Amino acid sequence: MADLTQEQWKAQLEEDSNAFILDVRTNAEVAEGIIPDAKQIDIYKGQGFLQEVEELDKSKNYYIYCRSGNRSGQACSIMNQLGFENTYNLVGGFNDWNGEVANN
Repeated sequence: MADLTQEQWKAQLEEDSNAFILDVRTNAEVAEGIIPDAKQIDIYKGQGFLQEVEELDKSKNYYIYCRSGNRSGQACSIMNQLGFENTYNLVGGFNDWNGEVANN
């Protein structure tokens, strides 16, 4: 797991052809907007979160964010324990995001 600043996250993501963007926020938070091409799996689903994450391709590079960077940090740790090698946490989360936003 690596904590990346907004600038590092965006720059690395643009260069990564094996990237997967994961939003671990709640449905209510996602209703406010989502980073384009992100897939949402709410970390508060507990066991449901684990089941959905287990179905993901472990060979991809995961760029993970939440509202502020705390839950996404937890998601990175959980995913690392499940065998995901490349997880990147967006420091400051969606609150500090100044890139493109899509409506969900």
